[in-house]
Amino acid sequence: MPRILSRRAMLAVLVFATSLAGPLAARADSALAAVAANFAETAEALLPAFRETTGHDVQLTTGSTGKLYAQIGAGAPFDLLLSADAATPARLLEDGKAVAGTDFTYAVGQLTLWSTDPDRIGADGRAALKDPDLRFVAIANPDLAPYGVAARETLQSLGLWEVLQPRIVMGQNIGQTNSMVATGAAELGFVALSAVQSPRTGTKGSRWDVPQELFAPIRQDAVLLRHGADNAAAQAFLDYLRTPGAAAVIERFGYGTDG
Repeated sequence: MPRILSRRAMLAVLVFATSLAGPLAARADSALAAVAANFAETAEALLPAFRETTGHDVQLTTGSTGKLYAQIGAGAPFDLLLSADAATPARLLEDGKAVAGTDFTYAVGQLTLWSTDPDRIGADGRAALKDPDLRFVAIANPDLAPYGVAARETLQSLGLWEVLQPRIVMGQNIGQTNSMVATGAAELGFVALSAVQSPRTGTKGSRWDVPQELFAPIRQDAVLLRHGADNAAAQAFLDYLRTPGAAAVIERFGYGTDG
């Protein structure tokens, strides 16, 4: 005949179980990360190992770095920022909206000129840009997206910025710019190499990886925001980004790293 535990015994079991679960629960936390559009897919790929390793969770909100900065300034409850540049985290530190000493470069972006047409871009992308039949070339908005700044610098270095003005179409972020090229709205465009190398990009087409001397390095910095100063998951994710395992994933997606 099964024994029925007394109320005191049941209470003792409950207290013991809670004491075991408590430390584990205390270690688990969740953070909200603002992530530059170009790094969204890579960030998603990093999360499974991060969750398994730390027990923490991070939710992602993506957009252009300029818009994310504006949202943070307006009080959006982000705990950390993965920017597409180094200037925005620096500005947030100056604004007092980020935690001093927590900024670092987590990735170095690579710019490429891309077309879905496998014959459109040859070994030197200058020829494709000077093609008289070119209707549209897509770039990200330089006022909002660091990859747009890099695209503008590249065209200025090539002496083509003014010449191509009537043919330039702009996306609000690098993701929109990539979509313009992928859908054929623009014959070619300056996009993140990570987008072209993504498994989600079915059509590889043709590309010209822009030489680094044509634009300033796209150093992508992360920073802990003031809202996440006491958030264990936010700090853990920033720490994880510096591990060899995370660096391997970041490089596989078409970025450079400082490591």
